[in-house]
Amino acid sequence: MLTGAPRPSPIAASVDFDGKGVQHGHLRLPYSRDDSAWGSVMIPICVIANGEGPTALLTGANHGDEYEGPAALFELALTLDPSQVSGRVIIVPALNYPAFRAGTRTSPIDRGNLNRSFPGRPDGSVTEKIADYVTRHLIPLADIVLDFHSGGKTLDFLPYAAAHELADKVQEARCFAAVTAFAAPYSMKMLEIDAVGMLDTTVEEMGKVFVTTELGGAGTASARSIEIARRGTRNLLRHAGILQGAPDARPTRWLDMPSKDCFTFAQDDGLVAFARDLGDPVSAGETIARVHPVGRTGIAPVDYRAAMDGVLAARHVPGLIKAGDCLSVIATVAEKS
Repeated sequence: MLTGAPRPSPIAASVDFDGKGVQHGHLRLPYSRDDSAWGSVMIPICVIANGEGPTALLTGANHGDEYEGPAALFELALTLDPSQVSGRVIIVPALNYPAFRAGTRTSPIDRGNLNRSFPGRPDGSVTEKIADYVTRHLIPLADIVLDFHSGGKTLDFLPYAAAHELADKVQEARCFAAVTAFAAPYSMKMLEIDAVGMLDTTVEEMGKVFVTTELGGAGTASARSIEIARRGTRNLLRHAGILQGAPDARPTRWLDMPSKDCFTFAQDDGLVAFARDLGDPVSAGETIARVHPVGRTGIAPVDYRAAMDGVLAARHVPGLIKAGDCLSVIATVAEKS
């Protein structure tokens, strides 16, 4: 086995991360394919820098069918005045660019789920190469990372910003302070089903401040959810000291995901009929949804019941559901801020 320094990334940046002012360019990843022997994946990137101060890394479309982040970040790259910046803002509006262009959660090139591919490999698949570049070349530059998510085509969420419980309580407090500054309608202490391979975990293990979101979903973005992303991004930059002024504070309802009882997964294929809508209160034992068999009439539906008290924080979107799909997420109400 070969040992020594890791291979260099094949990705080349056309921007100078140490430069000042506004730079629009690409992360160029060579990708030889049938229609372009010496082709490349061209991932848009913007760097806005001025004076001294911290660095924020802002990313969207880690999953390609989630649109609030790209909508807010493409706009920010166009409108942010460098004279207002103290420090540096690195904007990658569509991190999994092949998936974003295809409108799919995972890459159409290698079926890679970017947010399960970190820390990546410089000699791996296209998706692994993107993850490796972010891990070794972008995250080390950053003091704070904001990675936008929503439910994509299969889930819809209450609009919330989130951070995770961490072993380092000082780092955890810094993350939740940033969530507070983002000032989404809801703020979440988030539990992941499986955190292995996530950008979240990689950033947190490097000791950085990390904020993520779930700002709706259903395969689209509303005017309201884009405005939450737009305002929250600038709030976070103000909180970090990169933009002047105080965050635009808005009331936020704090939620918690205290255990895996938050999640309900379908055990049956069929037509899902929800008994509660997003934000509705639910009680343990109460029916959240019914799944109707669709092969014939005259068969009773299967009831899915809440395992805990709380509010419906996420739900399956398509009318048809398959066994194993996430049907719902319940969160407990923690406090108001």
